[in-house]
Parts: sequence; C-alpha cells; structure tokens
Amino acid sequence: MDVIHERCAGLDVHKLTVVACVVTPGPRGRPHKEVRTFGTTSEALLQLADWLRERGVPAAALEATGIYWRPVWNVLEAAGVDLLLANPQHIKAVPGRKTDVKDSEWLADLLRHGLLRGSFVPPRPQRELRDLVRYRTALLQERTAEVNRLHKTLEAANVKLGAVASDILGKSGRDILAALVAGVTDPTALAELARGKLRAKLPQLERALAGRFGPHLRFLVAQQLAHVDALEETIGRVSAEIAARLQPHAATLERLDAIPGVGRRTAEVLLAEVGPDVARFPDAAHLASWAGLCPGTHASAGKRRSGRTRKGNPWLRTALVEAGQAAGRTKHTYLGARYRRLIARRGKQRAALALGHAILTIAYALLRRPAATYQDLGEHYVDERARQAVERRLVQRLEGLGYRVALEPRTA
Repeated sequence: MDVIHERCAGLDVHKLTVVACVVTPGPRGRPHKEVRTFGTTSEALLQLADWLRERGVPAAALEATGIYWRPVWNVLEAAGVDLLLANPQHIKAVPGRKTDVKDSEWLADLLRHGLLRGSFVPPRPQRELRDLVRYRTALLQERTAEVNRLHKTLEAANVKLGAVASDILGKSGRDILAALVAGVTDPTALAELARGKLRAKLPQLERALAGRFGPHLRFLVAQQLAHVDALEETIGRVSAEIAARLQPHAATLERLDAIPGVGRRTAEVLLAEVGPDVARFPDAAHLASWAGLCPGTHASAGKRRSGRTRKGNPWLRTALVEAGQAAGRTKHTYLGARYRRLIARRGKQRAALALGHAILTIAYALLRRPAATYQDLGEHYVDERARQAVERRLVQRLEGLGYRVALEPRTA
C-alpha cells in the first residue's frame, strides 16, 4: 500500500487525556511508532505541539469526539500542524483493537496511507460565528419551550386566551396577562384590554377569560413571563453581535434574503454554517449531501432499499426545512407552486425537505457567483415548460370522466 505521509500522528482524544501515536521512518523501511499520553489543559496541549514539532510531524489526525477535539484543534492549528478531523463512523477499528493506544495507532496508520477523509472544519472566525448563531438558535428553542409552558399554565387555570388570540404574547395578550398577574379576575375588565382586531372578539374573549386563576398559577405566570423577557433580551444582544460580525457580508445577506422563505436569521445561519466561500464544495449536490438534504443510497442485489436522508449538519438542515415550510406558504412563487405539487404525492414533511434542498441549491448559486441575484421563475414555470404534456394529461383526465374536450386558445 502506498505511503502518503512518511511522518504523521494519530490522536485519540478524550475529556482529560490525549493519546498520541507518532509514526516516523524506521530501519529497513519499517515504520517506527512512538506513543505518549498528554493532558488536555492548555499547558499539556502546548507540550503535545512541541513534541510533534520535535519529531518533525507535519500532519495529524483526530476523531470528532463530542466537543473535546476543539481545544486540541485550536492549539495544534495555531502551532502550524496540518490537521484532519475524521468521522468516528468511518474509522471503526477492527475487532480486538479497542484500546486508547490501539485507536491512536489505527488513526496514524490510516492517515499514513491516505485512507482518511477529513470533515469540513471552517476557519476560526467562521467557527466563532457558528457558536454565536447556534447559541441563538438554542435560546429561540428555549423561548418556544417557555411559551408552551405558559400555554399549559393558562390551560390549567381554564383561561382559554390562546383559543381567541393568535399570539398570547402580543400587545393585547401581554396586557391581559399582566392584569391577571396583578390580581384582576373580572372577565369583562380583562377583555376590555384588547386592542386592534381582537376587539371584534370581545364576547368570545370574555368567555375565554372566565377561568379560575389561583395564587400559585399567578406566581407561575409571573415567573414565566419574566423568563421570556430575559430570553428575549439575551437573544437581542446575541443577534446584535452576529450582525456586527456579518457586517462585511451585508450585500450577501440581502441577496440570500430575497429567496422566498429565507429571512434574515436563516441567511445568517447559511453564512455561519456554510461560509461565504463555497468553493470547497464542487457543486450544489455535494453541499446538499453534506447538509443531509438529499436521499441516501442503499441498494443490494439489484434492489433499492431505504433512501432515508443522513443526519448531515443538523443546524443547517433544521433551518432550511423551516425555510422550506415558509416558502411553501408563499403565493405566486416558483417554490410555493413546487411545494403544493409535492405535498399531493409526497406529504408535507418530504415536500418541506425538498424545498429546503432547492433553497440550498439557490443559495449555492448565489454564493458561487457574487454578482448574481435571485429571480423568481413564477408559479406557472413548470407548466409552461411542459405545456403540451400538461394539456394532454388534463384532456385525458376529463375524457376519462366522460367529457368531450375541445381546446380553444384564448384571444390575446
């Protein structure tokens, strides 16, 4: 087997230790292996970098074990070591080789012969942006969970505010909840706090607010509202930091925001996860595969089995599926028309996934060509491309129902 790296290292990373195996040329052409164990403190990782430098090792491979590989990567990257991050599923050791030392030797052997495929690790500024965007996503999910708890608390009090108001945390909803916390229990007085369109539902609102709001529920609602407010303040501060870091890419964000279903936050997720430079992906299909938005391949004995998608990048995949659902609700757009065609035969979930794939393909084209802008094809684009086939199919369906069909073009 050909040797790609004469000098390399394999690093088996854990929470407290890093087992390093260095492979160097030995006598008679045989590889010489040397194994040492280091800690994971900054001082110990600097000693690891010095040891690799002393042995003349230019390249090292390590597994993506949780978050424990990240400090090792940061220190060795700053030391000038060419690093490769491997997916643990791709390098499972053969039976009987499961120890920390054996794992580090196995990594070194695979790297030495060029049998490892590295995962995509973006530059440090993009990694920092990823941390911020993912933290904001976690905060948004926590806010949603807290709002759901608030709904449950109101249901326990038999206060059906959510059945009348579309948003219980809107201006009217906040006023009503503040009055409930303050001790107001008269349904008529509470309903009079409604604003705007909600005032047209005053009779329904009075009946919905006639519940039993006890002291302990009043305390719970007050704490939940305070938690929601604190989360919103934190989300605002994190969003401001993200906007400041993405200021040089303001024009790119605007072009991505023009895609139906893609808002400012989704565009920021795209730039944080993929990056402004997509040249590392040969084409849009490779990017969709990396994101986990394309069907899997599983065929055996001439039969195609499950085509379920892989996990891919869960943060990007989730954002794009949500964008696909939003694009499906748009009217007079190509993506909206495509969504409605797909749900008829594939269901809403698969249709949203397919639209997420389409959005990522469009985003790839926009990022690959900085001068390009999004131009919507329109809801009738597919029908116009295959006009004769559509006419023939619809005529056949009507004739099958017993009609005689004669097509007459409409005058201009």
